[in-house]
Amino acid sequence: MAKLTHFDDKGAAHMVDVSEKPITSRVAVAKGRVLMTPETLAMIDEGRAKKGDVLAVARLAGIMGAKKTSDLIPLCHPLAISKVSVELTVASDAVEIEATVKTTGQTGVEMEALTAVNIAALTVYDMVKAVDKSMHISDIRLVLKEGGKSGRFEAE
Repeated sequence: MAKLTHFDDKGAAHMVDVSEKPITSRVAVAKGRVLMTPETLAMIDEGRAKKGDVLAVARLAGIMGAKKTSDLIPLCHPLAISKVSVELTVASDAVEIEATVKTTGQTGVEMEALTAVNIAALTVYDMVKAVDKSMHISDIRLVLKEGGKSGRFEAE
C-alpha cells in the first residue's frame, strides 16, 4: 500500500511540500450524475425551471467550485488553474456532469475536478428541489488524471 502523503511520521495531518516536484502539465476529468424523474428532466431541458436556466447556473457554479477547492478542502494547495470546463447533459434519467480542469504546476487538479462536479450537482439539486424530492446525486468519480510522477490514470 502506498504511503499516505498528508500525514507526517507521527500521524499528524499536514500539507504536502511540493516545492521540489517538477512543474508539469496536468489535467483531471471527473464525472457525476443527478438522478431525477422524467418530468423534472423535461422541465430542465425545456428551460421551465422557476429559478432560471438550471444547466447554465450549474455550469458556472461548478467552475467557481473548482476555483475555490483549496478554500473548502483543508490540505489542498491553491493552484493557478489554466482551464475549467463543466458540461451538463440531460440524459434519460439524470443530468450528467463532466468537469475538466487543467494547470501547469507541481501538484494535480483531481480535487478541483471532483469539486466542480459536486458543486454543479448540488446546484442542479438546489434549483429544482421544490419539484422533485426524490432526486439523488450519484457516481461522482475521477475518470482521468494525467501529469506528474504517477503519470496517466484512466478509470475503467
